[in-house]
Amino acid sequence: MITKQQIDQLVDQILPQMIGIRRHFHQFPELSFEEYETSAFIKNYLNEQDIPWRPLANTGIVATLDGNRSSDKVIALRADMDALPIQEENDLPFRSVRNQVMHACGHDIHLASLLGVATVLRRNRSRMAGTVRFIFQPAEEKLPGGAQQMIKEGALEGPVPTWVIGQHVMPELPVGRAAFYPGNYMASNDEIYIKIKGKGGHAAQPHQNIDPVVIAAQLILNLQSLVSRIADPRIPTVLSFGKVIAEGAVNIIPDEVSLAGTLRTLDARWRMQAHQKIKEISEAVTSAMGGHCEVHIVKGYPVLHNDPSLTEKLSKLAEKYLGKENVVPIDVWMAAEDFAYYAEQVPSSFFRLGVQSVSGLHTATFNPDEGALRTGIGLMSFMVCSLLEGHVS
Repeated sequence: MITKQQIDQLVDQILPQMIGIRRHFHQFPELSFEEYETSAFIKNYLNEQDIPWRPLANTGIVATLDGNRSSDKVIALRADMDALPIQEENDLPFRSVRNQVMHACGHDIHLASLLGVATVLRRNRSRMAGTVRFIFQPAEEKLPGGAQQMIKEGALEGPVPTWVIGQHVMPELPVGRAAFYPGNYMASNDEIYIKIKGKGGHAAQPHQNIDPVVIAAQLILNLQSLVSRIADPRIPTVLSFGKVIAEGAVNIIPDEVSLAGTLRTLDARWRMQAHQKIKEISEAVTSAMGGHCEVHIVKGYPVLHNDPSLTEKLSKLAEKYLGKENVVPIDVWMAAEDFAYYAEQVPSSFFRLGVQSVSGLHTATFNPDEGALRTGIGLMSFMVCSLLEGHVS
C-alpha cells in the first residue's frame, strides 16, 4: 500500500505544479457545456502522465488507472469543470481574462486536486491495488447538468464502481480541515415559472382592470404557506422567488406578470407533493382575483444522498490523515449538486474541503486559499488507497 508519508512527500513535490494548473483554469474559465479548452488541457495532461482516457458528454472525460496489484474494488472520483457567469472583481495576476465568466464556485480547485490525485496514484501504480476512475464532468452549474449525460454515455460502466467520491470547497472552513455529513446532505432544486395573466390598462382606473401585479404580490405571499404551514416542519424546505417581471409603467398596469423561483427540499416524496401544491395555490389565488395563470416547473437535480457507511469510512480515514481535530461534522446544505445522480446509481459520498475565503461561493470576490490543494490531493489519495486495500477501521 502507498503510505501516508509517501503520499505527503509526493504531494509536496507536485504542489507548485498543481497550483499553476489551478491558476490556469482560473484565468481561462469556461461556461457550462462550453469547456473545450479546459477539456483539451486535461486530456493533454493525462497523456503526459500516461493515463488512458475517453471522451464523454462532448467536453467530459473519464480516465482510468489500474493498479499493478489485484483487487476487485473500483473507486470513481469526480470533479466538475464549468465556471459561472460572474464578472470577477479580484485583483489577481491570474484573474479571469474572460468577460462575465469566473470560477466562483471552486471548480478550478476541484480540477487541479483531481489531476493531483491522478498524478500521485500514477507514480505509485506498482503499490496500488484495484482501479481508480477519474470523472471530469462538464456543466454542473446549469440544468440539466452534465452528470446525467456522463452516466448515460457510460461513466459508471465497465465495471460499475464500488463507490463514487466527490469533494467541494467550503469557504467557511479553515485550510487543513474536511467536513462530512451522512444521509441526505444537499437539496433537490426545481425551477418554478409562473405567468399571471390579467387585464391591463390605465393605472388611474384600476377598477376597470384585473391587476396582475397585485395578484403576483398576493401569490408570492400565499405560496410561502407551502413552507410555513403545509410542509412537515421536520423536512427542510425553501421556496424563493428571485425574479419578478411586470413590464408596465408608472401609469400603466400590464396585462401579465412573470415570476421565477426555486423550490428546494431534502425529501423526494414531499418534493413531488409540493409541485402539485404550488400549482393548486397559484390557480386558486389568481382565479379568486379574476385572473388566470400558467405554471411551469422544471425538475432539477435530486436530493444528494451520502451513503452513511461510506461516509463513516471516509470520515475515519480523514481523521487518520488530518488528525481528529481537523475533521468536523456539518449541517445539511440547501444548495444542489448533480453529483446526486451518481449517488442514485452507486454508494457515494460528497465531502467538503476547507479553503478559507472571506467571500462566499458564487461571489465576484471568492478567493480560496490555494494551500487547500495540499489537503485536497493528499486526503483523497490517502482515502482511495486505504479503501482499495480495505484498511478502514
